[in-house]
Amino acid sequence: MLSCNLKPGREKPVRSGHPWIFNGAIGSIKGQGVPGELCHIFSSKGEFLGTGYHNSHSAISIRVLTREKEFTAADIADRISRAVAARGSILNNQTDSCRLVNSEGDFLPGLIVDKYGSGLTIQILTAGMEMFRSDILNILEKSCSPSFIYERSDTDARKREGLSESRGLLKGEIPEQLILKENGLLFRADTAEGQKTGFFFDQRINRYLLSTYSSGRYVCDCFSYSGAFTVYALSGGASLVHAVDISKNASALGKENVSLNGFEKPRTNFIVADVFKYLRDNNECYDLIVLDPPKFAKHPGEVPRAARGYKDINLLAFKKLPTNGILFTFSCSNAIDPNLFRQIVFSAAADSGRQVQLLHVLSAGPDHPTNIAHKEGEYLKGLVLKIF
Repeated sequence: MLSCNLKPGREKPVRSGHPWIFNGAIGSIKGQGVPGELCHIFSSKGEFLGTGYHNSHSAISIRVLTREKEFTAADIADRISRAVAARGSILNNQTDSCRLVNSEGDFLPGLIVDKYGSGLTIQILTAGMEMFRSDILNILEKSCSPSFIYERSDTDARKREGLSESRGLLKGEIPEQLILKENGLLFRADTAEGQKTGFFFDQRINRYLLSTYSSGRYVCDCFSYSGAFTVYALSGGASLVHAVDISKNASALGKENVSLNGFEKPRTNFIVADVFKYLRDNNECYDLIVLDPPKFAKHPGEVPRAARGYKDINLLAFKKLPTNGILFTFSCSNAIDPNLFRQIVFSAAADSGRQVQLLHVLSAGPDHPTNIAHKEGEYLKGLVLKIF
C-alpha cells in the first residue's frame, strides 16, 4: 500500500474528519501505484492518521475513507446499508424516489446513487471508487434488488480524475416512461439525457415549503427546468404560474409534468427565454418568484463573476415583487458559501430600496446529508424572503 506523509501543520483537517487532502498538503509519497490505489496517511511526524485513496491526476490527491488501517468492500457494504436504512423515513407510499448514497455525506467519496422507483442510477466519479466498481454493483444488487441500474458517470469530475466517461444501462431495462412519485406528485425522469441523474432530489423539502406559500398567488418559476417547483406551486393553489427556462426541451418536460398531475393548462404558461432578459424586459408583477439557477461558479476563480450574476438576478426579482411578495432564492454553486450568498442577496435587497424579512434558511433535504467537517458538501443554499 502507498504511504503518504503530510507537510508540517497540515494534519489538523484530517484529524477533524475532512475527507480531502490537496496536492499542496502532501510532503512525500512512498511507493508506486495506479490512480485510485489505497494509501496510508501519516503526519509529518509519522503519526498514523487514516487510510484513503490516492490519485496524482487530481487536485484532491487523497480522499480519506477511514481512521483505520484497512478499508475493504465490506466497509462499502456497511456504509451503503446504513445509507439505505437512513432513507427509510423518506420513502413511503407518497415518495418512491430519492438519493440513496450522497458521496462524502455518506462517507463514500465519489459515489452517488439515486433511487428512481424500483431502479437505480449511479455515478462513480473518482478513481478510488472506480477501483471498487464491481463490488459496488454487487452490493447494490444484494441490498436493493433494483429492476434496473443505469450509469451516469459522464461528468467533468471524472475528467479531473483522469477517467473517461462511463454511461449506459448496467442491468435490466428502463421503462419507456419513467415516472417517479414525490410527496404524492408525479414527475417524469430522463435518466439517460436529463441533468445530473435525471431529477433534482435535493429540492424536495423546499418544493413542498413553496406549496404552502402558493395559494392564490401569481408565481414565476425561474430556471424552471422540469417544472418541479411549478407543479408544487399548482398543488398549493397558485392562481397562475409562469415557468421560464432557456431550454425548449426543459419547457416541454415541464409541460408534461404539469399534465401528469392533472392541472389545468390555463393555470400555467411555459416561456422559453433567458431569465435575466425576461425579468428585465417584461412588465409582469408577480406575488411569488422562485430563483433556482444552474451553477454560476464551478471553481473559486469564478466567484466574482458569479456574485455579480446572483446579485443582478435577485435585484431584478426584488423589483418585480409587490408588498407582501415572496422570494425563494437559491444557489447550488459550491464555491459560493452560505454566508457569501446571504451577503449577495442582502446587498441586492439594499440596492432595491425595499424592506425585506428573512423567513427561512434552506439547504438540501435529509437524503443529501453532509459530513459536518466537509463544508464543501453544503452546496445548496436558499433563502425565503418577504418583501415590503
